[in-house]
Amino acid sequence: MATSLHNLSEYDFSKVPDASNMCFGIVVSEWNSKVTGALLDGAVKTLEKHGTLPENIHVKTVPGSFELVYGAQQMCKNDGFDAIIILGCVVRGDTPHFDYICEGVTHGISYLNASQNIPVIFGLLTTNDLEQAVERSGGKFGNKGDECAVVAIKMAKF
Repeated sequence: MATSLHNLSEYDFSKVPDASNMCFGIVVSEWNSKVTGALLDGAVKTLEKHGTLPENIHVKTVPGSFELVYGAQQMCKNDGFDAIIILGCVVRGDTPHFDYICEGVTHGISYLNASQNIPVIFGLLTTNDLEQAVERSGGKFGNKGDECAVVAIKMAKF
């Protein structure tokens, strides 16, 4: 569903399992830090709202979005995580770099989901401009970080 038709932060609280006994890894990109910081804030607050203890939320940073795959793979090696969330933001520019990064991260996270024993949640914003990214990281379309946290909890219970 298009984000313009659905607020990323709106969901039925009662349909989200209790996360008080869950542990999550979050890998967040430093690139576009204004956006990724807001995504991280949304994810952490939503996990905690559903009972996850702060000490059971482990955050690691990577330089850019392409490195999210490696970071998630390393976190998958930890038996203690119930799910991994990746958070990043790629804004289209004047070169095909955007396409290569988006395709590489998408393929890498898909591979991890197919080959690992825990879910890896795709929280990569791929936008045409910075305004769209801001609108999806706490702006008028909500926060993709909130949505990723809810998905992580649900998939951990799958």
